[in-house]
Amino acid sequence: MKSENAYHPPDVWTWNQQDAGAWAGINRPIAGPTHEKALPRGRHPLQLYSLGTPNGQKVTIMLEELLAQGVSGAEYDAHLIRISEGDQFSSGFVAVNPNSKIPALLDCSANPPVRVFESGAILLYLAQKFGHFLPEAPAQRAEALNWLFWLQGSAPYLGGGFGHFYHYAPVKIEYAINRFTMEAKRLLDVLDRQLAQHRFMAGEHYTIADIAAWPWYASLATGNAYNAATFLDAGIYKNVLRWAKEIGERPAVKRGRIVNRTSGPLSEQLHERHDASDFDRLTEDKKQGQA
Repeated sequence: MKSENAYHPPDVWTWNQQDAGAWAGINRPIAGPTHEKALPRGRHPLQLYSLGTPNGQKVTIMLEELLAQGVSGAEYDAHLIRISEGDQFSSGFVAVNPNSKIPALLDCSANPPVRVFESGAILLYLAQKFGHFLPEAPAQRAEALNWLFWLQGSAPYLGGGFGHFYHYAPVKIEYAINRFTMEAKRLLDVLDRQLAQHRFMAGEHYTIADIAAWPWYASLATGNAYNAATFLDAGIYKNVLRWAKEIGERPAVKRGRIVNRTSGPLSEQLHERHDASDFDRLTEDKKQGQA
């Protein structure tokens, strides 16, 4: 095997922030807040603190899907957390999510409010609270949860593994790219084989498993994530592409995927969402007079 460099790990690792690449300003080996700042509160029962990354999109899509089902209790305020500026290290955010990762949810319909962190836990909490997108029959429910937790386990390989070394790392390391490309393609194949037999991930019904996986796998297969579709030969995963297209055409998905988004076309950026009318009034193209 080719040696990429002459690095040999020391007996005890020490943090060198300057070697951390694109995320040097926010990655650190310790937890806890860096500054005092309270989180904002809106008027709705659910307060979401997030950013429109794949993990953030899971929750806003879920909330928009619930609202499309007529669930008024799912009304929410989506507050923007700019992770590149360290908002996730405020004392208020850390109190909701001690892991300092988006998304984080505060359910203010309870007294005291209930905090929910980790995107999969938020989806499960909302599905159980409102009785949608999670089957009641034990076997079907287990299958939906199988795939939800499959996604929660596989997404770090796509983002922190493949995405990081292929797209973000300041040095292209052949071994690391090959290692995580192999795993990304294996995971795409797992999903493609499942979708060859079923319309949705857990069967014939759309569930929180699809809501969780779509922002990651649809973006990867269509080239919207890391511009890597050609590199991954993603066109061979025809069942994933069929599933990605069908879900992407759902009106609630179209709304949810742009909430808290700060990149891409201005018409697909709604930095904060506090009312359903915000989709028509406050996307960045309209705010900047370019609509």
